[in-house]
Amino acid sequence: MKFMPLNLIKPIVVLLVTLTSAVFFVFQSPQTQNPSSSLSTMSSSSSSSSMGRSFVLWLHGLGDSGPANEPIKNLFTSPQFRNTKWLFPSAPNAPVTCNYGHVMPSWFDIHEIPITADSPQDESGLIKAVKNVHATIDKEIADGTNPNNVFICGFSQGGALTLASVLLYPKTLGGGAVFSGWVPFNSSSSIIGQITPEAKRTPLLWSHGIIDRTVLFEAGQAGPPFLEKIGVGCEFKAYPGLAHSISNEELRNLESWIKTRLQTSS
Repeated sequence: MKFMPLNLIKPIVVLLVTLTSAVFFVFQSPQTQNPSSSLSTMSSSSSSSSMGRSFVLWLHGLGDSGPANEPIKNLFTSPQFRNTKWLFPSAPNAPVTCNYGHVMPSWFDIHEIPITADSPQDESGLIKAVKNVHATIDKEIADGTNPNNVFICGFSQGGALTLASVLLYPKTLGGGAVFSGWVPFNSSSSIIGQITPEAKRTPLLWSHGIIDRTVLFEAGQAGPPFLEKIGVGCEFKAYPGLAHSISNEELRNLESWIKTRLQTSS
C-alpha cells in the first residue's frame, strides 16, 4: 500500500490482492529498489536558523518501499521545513497471509483483504515493528530533536503502524498522521493499558477516502470513536471520491497541520 496522488494512478495487483499501486512523476517502482529492513538511511533538507530541528518519519504500505516514497518530501516547500530531517525506511520482507504466504515488504502480517473494522490483527508482529520505530525515534531525540518536533506519518499498513507507534511511545510527540489506515488492535488488547497519559496528548490526524475498497472507509471511520473511548483525541478527514490512495489535497493539509505544530527551538 503506497503513496499515490489522486487521479494519476492505476492499481497494480500483488498476487491476489491490490495493496500497492503505481506512482506519479519521479517515483520509482518498488521492484527497482533494494528494500531494506533498516531504519538508518535518511534524507535531510538544508538547515534553517529560524526553526527548530524537526523530524518526519514516513512509513509505507504493504509491498512498497521507503525509497519509492521519498519524493513526498519535495512537496513540502514551506520555509518551516528547511530544517526538517526526513526518513523513509523500508519494511523487512516477510510472508503475508492475505497473499497466501507470498513474501513481500511488510511491517507485520495482514490476514485478510479488504480490511474492515473487525478484521483479525497480528499484534505480536505489530509490537515488533513498533519497537523498531521507537528505536528510531529515540535515536533522533538523543541527537537533539525536541520530541514535540517529531512527526510519524504512514499510509495503509504504515498508517496502522504509525497509530500504534505513537500511542505506545511514552512521550508526547509532535503528531501522528494516518492515511487510509486502521486500528491494528482490538478493544480487549493489552496494548490499551500501555498507553501513557503523555502519549494520549500527541495530536493525531486521520485521513481516509470514502470509496476505499482495500481498507474500507468503515475501518477508518471507526478509528476516532475507538480512540475517544480510551482518551485519545483525533482529527478525522473524509475525502469523497478518493479510493485507496493519497491525494495532493491530503498532503497539502498535512503540510499545514505539521506547520502549526512545529516548535521554534529544539
